[in-house]
Amino acid sequence: MKDNIIAIKSFDFALSIVNLFIELKKENEFIISKQILRSATSIGANIEEAIAAQSRKDFIHKMSIASKEARETKYWLRLLDKSNLTSIEMSSYLIEVEHIINIVTKIIKTSSESIAK
Repeated sequence: MKDNIIAIKSFDFALSIVNLFIELKKENEFIISKQILRSATSIGANIEEAIAAQSRKDFIHKMSIASKEARETKYWLRLLDKSNLTSIEMSSYLIEVEHIINIVTKIIKTSSESIAK
């Protein structure tokens, strides 16, 4: 069976966010870190649900939710990056979530086009 790149990428990203969450708690940042943890781990969870979708429409729906969660994660990361709440560098997380957004967007677009045909 071929490796599912987006499933692997989203899992690895979620794992890195769990570690970020631990570091943010050490710096006494509890509010935004919880938001990031929830939205970032939801990306991969929805991608896993999409993999087991019952139809193409269900697949697109689950991937769309993953896309929304990725965009929310990007928002929280940007907010944390621009605030003075932490000294932790956010650029690598922002780059990775942008990659995930681009891949998921392409998957949704390609899957939607195949339905339209």
